[in-house]
Amino acid sequence: QVQLVESGGGSVQAGGSLRLSCAASGYGYSSYCLGWFREAPGKEREGVARIHSDGNTYYADSVKGRFTISQDNSNHNMFLEMNSLKPEDTAMYYCAARAERSSYCSRAPNDYNYWGQGTQVTVSS
Repeated sequence: QVQLVESGGGSVQAGGSLRLSCAASGYGYSSYCLGWFREAPGKEREGVARIHSDGNTYYADSVKGRFTISQDNSNHNMFLEMNSLKPEDTAMYYCAARAERSSYCSRAPNDYNYWGQGTQVTVSS
């Protein structure tokens, strides 16, 4: 059974940095997508960054140049390095996973069938 556990959230001031981790276990797919999503109060869950098992990465326009997604291929653990944080980055951050036959990782949350519990990121101005 796939389990995803996020960690690394916290409270920082605008301009600061955080590194989120997603520990994955029970994941046996050879081709897959891993993603970071976030949900702010009163807003829909949105894709932040995704990474394919082939190494390709995808970012939301709002985080390009500030966030970097990566994975440890030996154990499928995933990371999100967040720099130059802004108050609008405040949200609950979730990691997600899905098996993927194509070479593209969807940004739609509904396309992912494994989810972690989330970790809170709060950025103050």
